[in-house]
Amino acid sequence: MKLAQIFETLVGRDLAVRITAYDGSSAGPEDAEFGLNLKTPRGTTYLVTAPGDLGLARAYVAGDLELIGAHPGDPYGALQALAGDLKFGKPSPVELARIARSIGKEHFKLIPPPPQESLPRWRRFAEGLRHSKERDAEVIHYHYDVSNRFYELVLGESMTYTCAVYPTPEATLEEAQENKYRLVFDKLNLQPGDRLLDMGCGWGGMVRYAARRGVHALGVTLSREQAEWAQQAIREQGLSEFAEVRYSDYRDVAESDFDAISSIGLTEHIGVANYPKYFTFMRDKVKAGGLILTHSITRPDNRTRSKAGPFIDRYVFPDGELTGSGTIISRMQDVPRLEVLHEENFRHHYAMTLRDWNQNLVENWDEAVAEVGEGTARLWGLYMAGCRIGFERNIVELHHVLATKLQLDSTTTLPLRPWWEP
Repeated sequence: MKLAQIFETLVGRDLAVRITAYDGSSAGPEDAEFGLNLKTPRGTTYLVTAPGDLGLARAYVAGDLELIGAHPGDPYGALQALAGDLKFGKPSPVELARIARSIGKEHFKLIPPPPQESLPRWRRFAEGLRHSKERDAEVIHYHYDVSNRFYELVLGESMTYTCAVYPTPEATLEEAQENKYRLVFDKLNLQPGDRLLDMGCGWGGMVRYAARRGVHALGVTLSREQAEWAQQAIREQGLSEFAEVRYSDYRDVAESDFDAISSIGLTEHIGVANYPKYFTFMRDKVKAGGLILTHSITRPDNRTRSKAGPFIDRYVFPDGELTGSGTIISRMQDVPRLEVLHEENFRHHYAMTLRDWNQNLVENWDEAVAEVGEGTARLWGLYMAGCRIGFERNIVELHHVLATKLQLDSTTTLPLRPWWEP
């Protein structure tokens, strides 16, 4: 039994994509726009020893599996087509035995994964308990200290690695990122002379936006490379009087009495079990009457398991956890004196953001490969295109949740209705 026929047996014979393999076999329509080519025996071993998205990712990142008809910087179209075909059935025991004999027992022996893969969860205890300061620092280093130059090539001038907010469908990525910072700034009702804490500040985009408007902004990040890049940008833009970015865990911030706190893309890394401490920390750091905004990837319900799947956990966000916006809101409401004011879903905007990041990677492909290697560049193209599909299909969402710290008598001086422009 040939490899392409094995694949056909597992997913059904009504294929929309073309399947080819190194043993000369093929399946699916010859004129298909997209295809999957298994190039090496090592690729077979990856697929057999880690069925599902992890095995596919290993083979693809290692170069053993090729998506025909798609640029590796943006395999979105091919992934969409494959998603329609990858509906694995349940072969009978007789069929499974026949498949196993055809593949050969040598392919069922584990082999080392590609070097881009993080350790499995159970082996990360060497870096400390999950969401300890030590382990959080390690996993943030894994994902964010790839290369500042690589991020410049993918993210563009804004150096912003979070969902943009598009004012119009035709807006550019830079316009949409600037609009995102404008929206966060306005929702936090910031005024010249106010003090802002930006937790998980990345390359300091929110910090610099606020500083240009006369707000004293402190950002903290667990990525040393991000902090160094951000501090240099602050100096070059003449913002040192108002802006600072520290290489620090947010839990080590000693200052308090901030007028507002923003957390843009950090909540996903906190761990759901740690939400009470996380939101209590925010409450304790902000003034009475101050505002808190979380901008985070969420699930469309509050029942799904919070831990990420094997591909995301090993290759993208180790230890990342997602939950529904309802869980975030309820945990904030459980903290005394925190009152949730508003929530908003931006999932379509994240799909558009990922589209534009993929396009940047395509346009800068050769330099990106020279900077980080082809395997890492392929990984990023795969991850961003796959996430785009996830946002389009409502597998994941992106929510803003805005809250305030009430006065001791529960009064507030905020306007009666939302005071910001959409």
